[in-house]
Amino acid sequence: MPEAPIFRDEPVSFVRRSGRMSDAQERAFAEIAPRMMIDVPRSIASTSVHPDARLDVTAAWQREAPLIVEVGTGQGHAIVAAATARPSENFLAVEVFRAGLARTMLDAERGGAENLRLIEANAPEVLGTFLPEASAREVWVFFPDPWHKVRHNKRRMVRDGFGATAGAAIEDGGLLRLATDWEDYALQMRDVLDRAPEFERAFDGEWADRFDGRVMTAFERKGINKGREIRDLVYRRTPRA
Repeated sequence: MPEAPIFRDEPVSFVRRSGRMSDAQERAFAEIAPRMMIDVPRSIASTSVHPDARLDVTAAWQREAPLIVEVGTGQGHAIVAAATARPSENFLAVEVFRAGLARTMLDAERGGAENLRLIEANAPEVLGTFLPEASAREVWVFFPDPWHKVRHNKRRMVRDGFGATAGAAIEDGGLLRLATDWEDYALQMRDVLDRAPEFERAFDGEWADRFDGRVMTAFERKGINKGREIRDLVYRRTPRA
């Protein structure tokens, strides 16, 4: 019987850094996490997902509703705003940085976003295996780490193979929405997804219009202030055979 692997096969799109948690962040994990965070069976790393684990979506939200997933939610501004504005839908935040998860939970509690759940895990593993096939109405990838140095490009989340990973989670006709303020990453995203048989363009011209469901965050405004153009993309999941 082969030995279990001790390292991931693929590079991840993040480098995890630890720091002291504030009292508010500690409270978020102690008091809010038990009802908002989804427990994830682990594999070979603290942010991994066991390949045999599957999320019971209905049980996690205690209802059936369209599921919107944002990967790399950061401080959670976009998904908390969306969840608060759209209470009839279920929202899932996927993030690995605990300070961001804490901030998201605190803001969600303050805004009364009872329809939001969070997962502390590597996003491709969540999309590729943990979420049931075709369970998400939409997946959002807003301003992922660009890893702009050439030697680090291999860490980018949206690279060859991402179409199959995201496509596993999205229902037929569902949408994959992306945005970045780095031109070369935007071009890479478009090239990767144009080649992916799981998706077809849901926009005309070079780029999609700005998604009006995405609130303007300090992160996006910072990119604009530095003179970087924001580029949106949106792709539709093609029908499964």
